[in-house]
Order: sequence, then structure tokens, then C-alpha cells
Amino acid sequence: MYNADVSGITHSAVTVDLNADLGEGVGDDEAMLGIVTSANVACGFHAGTPAELLATCRAAAAAGVRVGAQVSYPDRQGFGRRFMDIAPAELTADILYQIGALQAIAKSVGTSVTYVKPHGALYNSIVHHERQADAVIRALLELGGTLPLMGLAGSPVLHRAGDAGLPVIAEAFADRAYTPEGTLVPRTEAGAVLTDSATIARRVVDLVTSGSLTSIDGSDLRIEAESVCLHGDTPGAVRHAREVREALRRAGVSVASVPR
Repeated sequence: MYNADVSGITHSAVTVDLNADLGEGVGDDEAMLGIVTSANVACGFHAGTPAELLATCRAAAAAGVRVGAQVSYPDRQGFGRRFMDIAPAELTADILYQIGALQAIAKSVGTSVTYVKPHGALYNSIVHHERQADAVIRALLELGGTLPLMGLAGSPVLHRAGDAGLPVIAEAFADRAYTPEGTLVPRTEAGAVLTDSATIARRVVDLVTSGSLTSIDGSDLRIEAESVCLHGDTPGAVRHAREVREALRRAGVSVASVPR
């Protein structure tokens, strides 16, 4: 069992971004905006209403937190956590629609969309589903190719995006278990979601300072991530996030948004 005692670790040159999924109508967005440095704001396809997105962008701007578009499958009933076999052209159009809507909302409150992070099943699918990965990449290229794609650290989709000329942000997860192959353990499996704040905090410090995580079978993983996701909709999310932020502070790790 990990613990949150990081007093013996000092890595003052290390900086990491903390992000959270917000604007979904669940969890305590206000509290999370006081902890994270990047907000993945829902775009209405899996969760969130226009009024909720507007309020979230306004609150993020006031807190000095960067806004990212949290795009997803059109699956409100399943909260975007079910795979959908959508034709690539249709998926590209869906992504463009969602980003455009959030860009307009963000602009109205004096901020902007600075990156794109797929949500739920879409996030996991494009790790290996080449046609859907290319559809997401195509959408970002059609928007000018300047918005970074945030995705799973070490995954093929980030290499495909980089090869296409897109900037990318490699991400790891604070409260999710990993397979030995470096992918996320499906939520349907036991142990997929971590629930102990001290364990989560120590895990993040280890990841950020050493680039190492322990997978679900006990093997070591090498993961280089610029951003760490703190889910805002899981039980105890705010407590987990606060402990992570404090543990990083004690370890001498700076917290700042990316792109910096």
C-alpha cells in the first residue's frame, strides 16, 4: 500500500499539469477549479447543457484555469462510456461541432479553448482504433492544426497525431488502474478505479518524479506524462485532488497548465 508521505522526495525542477473533467452536471466543479490547472469542459454530447458549459467556462476563466474541449460520442444515456461504431466522416463532423460550440461559449466569457481531450469510450477507442483516431485527428487539422490533442501517454494515437503535425499532450490518470500494456483497466473490472486518497497521492508523486507506475498485476510501467487527470465525478474526488496537490507541493513539484 502506498502512503502520502513524500517528505523525503525533492524534485523542484519538475512541473506537471492537473486536469479534471468538468461541466458534466456532476461533482463539485467549483472546488475542483481551485485545485486543477486545466478543465476538460464537456461539450454537450455526453453531458452538460449550454448553461452549464457557460457557467463552467466563466468559472474557469475567473480561476485562471485553462479550458479544453471534452469531446465525446453522442451518448448522453450512457454518459459517453459506450463504444459507438460511427463512420469517420460523421465522427469528424461531431468533433468539429462540439469544439466550435465550446469555442463560442469560451470566447463569450473572455477565455478560449486551448486543447482537446476525448471523453470516455471515445478516449479509449482511439488508442487503437485507427479509423476513429484518424477522424479525430482530421477534425483538429481542419481547425488549423494548432489545438493539442490530449491523450493516453505512450499510446499510438499520440504518435499518429504527432506524425500528422498536431501538438500533443501526454496524459496519465491518478485514480485509474493500468494494465501491464499501459492501457487503462476497463471500469467493468475489479480494481479499475482507485478510491484511497493517500494511495492516489503517492501514486501521482511517484509518476511525476520517477516516471513509473505499478500496473494492476504488480509490474512496473514507464510513463512520461505532462498532465495528470483527477476525475471530478468519482466519490471523494475533491478529497483525492486536494491530497494530490498537497503531496506534489511537499515533493517540490510545481503545478501549471499545458501548453505552457
